[in-house]
Amino acid sequence: MPTELSVNLNAIAMLRNRRDLPWPSVVHFGRIALASGAHGLTVHPRPDERHIRFSDLPDIRSLIDAEFPDAEFNIEGYPTEEFLALVAAHRPEQVTLVPDDPSQPTSDHGWDFVADAALLKDVVARLKGQGARVSLFADAEPGAMAAAAATGCDRIELYTGPYGATYGDADAAEAEAARLGATARAALDLGLGVNAGHDLTVANLPRLVRHIPSLAEVSIGHGLTADALEFGMAATVRRFVEACRSGTNASPAPDIVADGH
Repeated sequence: MPTELSVNLNAIAMLRNRRDLPWPSVVHFGRIALASGAHGLTVHPRPDERHIRFSDLPDIRSLIDAEFPDAEFNIEGYPTEEFLALVAAHRPEQVTLVPDDPSQPTSDHGWDFVADAALLKDVVARLKGQGARVSLFADAEPGAMAAAAATGCDRIELYTGPYGATYGDADAAEAEAARLGATARAALDLGLGVNAGHDLTVANLPRLVRHIPSLAEVSIGHGLTADALEFGMAATVRRFVEACRSGTNASPAPDIVADGH
C-alpha cells in the first residue's frame, strides 16, 4: 500500500492566531487538503492553544464526517487528562502520543518506552478501549521497539527531525534514513505499523519511503505549509502525495532543496 499523507494544520492555525480574525481557516485548508488527495488531517492541541484551539476540533471532526467519511482525524499530544478529554469528545481515528513538555516549541524526541512503560500501557489501553488506533512517537532506536510493542500500541511514529536536518548533505541523509529504516523493520517484525513525521519535505520523502517501503503514513505540517505559500495548497498536497508514492522517482524542485523544503 502507498504511504498516506496526513496534513498537519498547526502552522495554518498559528498564522491565523496572529490576528483576532477567522482566517486563514483551518477547516477551509483542511477541506482543500482532503479534496487534493490527503488521507487525513492532524492537529496537536497544546495547553496554551498557541496554534490549534480546542474550539477547532469539533469543526474539523464535522468536516471529515460530513464531506470526507473515508478520511482520518489524527490528534497528537501529551496524555494529560485535559488532552484525553479532548480525544474522548472528538473521536479521532488515530491518537499519536508524544512526550512533549508544554513549553516545547515543537516535538523533538520520542518516548523512553522503559521509563514511561506504566503511563503508556494505561493510556494506550484506555484509548484503544474508545476505538482509536494508538501511535507512539519514537526515536530511531531499533532496540527500543520491543518495549514500544509491550505498551500495546498499534503503531509507532518515527521522529524524523534529525533526518530533516540533513538537507544539503546526502551522506548524512542516507545514514539517518538507514537508521530509521532499521527501526521500522524492528517495529514491523513485532507487528507494529510505522508512521513518520517531522521536517519531512518533497525533497526528502522519496529516500525515506525507499528505506521504509511499508511506511503507513506521514504527518507533515511545516514544510507543506511553507510550500503552499509558493505553489498553493492544492498543488502542494498533490506534490507531497506524489513524493510519498514515487520513491526514488520524485522530482523536487532543485532550487528549494537547500532551504529544506
